[in-house]
Amino acid sequence: MAKEDITQAILKIDPWLEPFKGDIARRHAVAEEWLARFDKNEGGLEKFAKGYEYYGFHVGDNNEIVYREWAPNATRASLIGDFNNWDREATPMTVNSFGVWEVTVPPKADGSPGIEHGSKVKISMVIPGGERLERLPTWIKRVTQDLSVSPVYDAVFWNPPKKYKFKNSRPPKPQGAKIYEAHVGISTSEGRVGTYKEFTRDTLPRIKKLGYNTIQLMAIMEHAYYASFGYQVTSFFAASSRYGEPEDLMELIDTAHGMGITVLLDVVHSHACKNVLDGLNYFDGTEYQYFRAGPAGQHSLWDSRLFDYGKYEVLRFLLSNLRFYLEEYGFDGFRFDGVTSILYHHHGIGTGFSGGYHEYFGPAVDEEGVNYLILANVLTHRLNSNYVTIAEDVSGMPTLCLPFNVGGMDFDYRLAMAVPDMWIKLLKEKRDDDWDMGNICFTLTNRRHLEPTIAYAESHDQALVGDKTLAFWLMDKEMYTHMSTLSDPSGIIDRGIALHKMIRFITHALGGEGYLNFEGNEFGHPEWLDFPRQGNNNSFHYARRQWGLIDDDLLRYKFLNQFDVEMQNTETRYKWLGAPQAYVSLKHEGDKVIAFERAGVLFIFNFHPTQSYTDYRIGVEKPGVYRVVMDTDGKEVGGFGRIDHEKTRCHTVPEHWNNRSNYLQVYLPSRTAIALATD
Repeated sequence: MAKEDITQAILKIDPWLEPFKGDIARRHAVAEEWLARFDKNEGGLEKFAKGYEYYGFHVGDNNEIVYREWAPNATRASLIGDFNNWDREATPMTVNSFGVWEVTVPPKADGSPGIEHGSKVKISMVIPGGERLERLPTWIKRVTQDLSVSPVYDAVFWNPPKKYKFKNSRPPKPQGAKIYEAHVGISTSEGRVGTYKEFTRDTLPRIKKLGYNTIQLMAIMEHAYYASFGYQVTSFFAASSRYGEPEDLMELIDTAHGMGITVLLDVVHSHACKNVLDGLNYFDGTEYQYFRAGPAGQHSLWDSRLFDYGKYEVLRFLLSNLRFYLEEYGFDGFRFDGVTSILYHHHGIGTGFSGGYHEYFGPAVDEEGVNYLILANVLTHRLNSNYVTIAEDVSGMPTLCLPFNVGGMDFDYRLAMAVPDMWIKLLKEKRDDDWDMGNICFTLTNRRHLEPTIAYAESHDQALVGDKTLAFWLMDKEMYTHMSTLSDPSGIIDRGIALHKMIRFITHALGGEGYLNFEGNEFGHPEWLDFPRQGNNNSFHYARRQWGLIDDDLLRYKFLNQFDVEMQNTETRYKWLGAPQAYVSLKHEGDKVIAFERAGVLFIFNFHPTQSYTDYRIGVEKPGVYRVVMDTDGKEVGGFGRIDHEKTRCHTVPEHWNNRSNYLQVYLPSRTAIALATD
């Protein structure tokens, strides 16, 4: 598409971008220039992103092992490890004009590989001035940590005699992603780190039963500090050994595919751990090999290093990292962490985004970071149009989720990061009587035209220690004493269970084109999430999921879990997430009632804490006889059962009401949401 055509395509979607059409056209042109460069030098973007087939360790048909590493500052290098008794002179490497070091390890006399599977290796380098550095290979696929000896990781040569063979095909791209955000390590009820195999056996069936079609796995890329939640990556090509072996993760993903579930990787390319001995930092003795030099390469809040997105070999490393996880492990796409940090030189630090378009263009924008994200999305979607990419961006950058061929950055979704903030603010600062129905609707529908959004009421961010989950904000005063079905009635618990369901339901139905839930929050998991660290005496007490709470038939958590099942499965039937944005016909501040239609379903929410309404009139466009298909007040989901589903048949009247062609009348109990449909 010509440059002018690109600009016009964007302006048809959003005319307010007219003053910035030059910036948009330039961004597109820069990406096209890089793509042309890859075509000329590498045979295309896709081949460029197969660096993992060239760098690192590779075993030939005759069991000859070739190892390659990019280290342009090194003057000498050798491969050391258990295989040569760590002799720095035994296995010297040669270098080419691009700073790529290489060595071939011949097979043993019996024909077996010269390096044994599972043995430890390193690269030993000498840099100008004579200093010797010994580092973990940057493309290593397996690193392990023995905390009883040292917190520093060891690189392990991984060449299992039996390769994992995938049995199941990938599921089709979900239309309306229902995402279960999960962390393998915390997925056990026991006070320890859970495993891939346990997650496959125990947690996948729960997710399937709940009705989610997508899993987002956190903390997979190897990270030095467990409590970092996986956001301080040290070895980018190594799946975390805390949870088991690489083949165990492959089996997890393969099993999920067999259940029809898409699996996304929470990928961290926004920064890297500053560790030197087992990270990328100062790998070849320079601070600028993978990262920007000086302050531009330092993230002041995260205490981590920032990639140089304009450097050829850095782009190869990052783009190959994406393709590696898609093809070697079978992931179906990515949730990109920290996109705001990539997009702007200020990384979002100390910056409040007002929504003014001037904030998204100009000197504050990191054009190299923008270009990297475009290339990452183009690559992912070229490899498979069914792959999914999600941006965690708080700024609201325009064109982020528009296709590249019209000038966009090609993400499939962005996260609706203002929504959970709204709910927490309401629960912390407002009485129930003071909730603003108009503001709730505005926040849930305030998203960019044709740029799909993942809505969520809370994610892992709200579960962390120092904050509270929605369930805790609502019920922490009595969660330890009144969650039994045998306990005395409690106004706090009744309110909490009712609002927990309503908040999730309206977020799900009105807030986006996809929905996300963090593991355990679907049933109101008590307390917070706190990983073992010095401040809590390295306790695992809060770094686990208490599944027994929903398996115990005498506890009320089962009701919230059952409601989540009904919500996901009802969406599967009516597919409102894949439908156009809802039409909100009513936002009544006095009555605290919200009504809207989406995908042929009429949703009605009565947030009033005490007032129920008989024969409440609601406008609706489609005529017919409506029946209840969802009800937050049902006894099976912990409500009072005030609506008789069998007898409730709402006949439309062909008279205009609230800008709709028909109306119907319905009974609306207090603190209740219902969904009605004609079929």
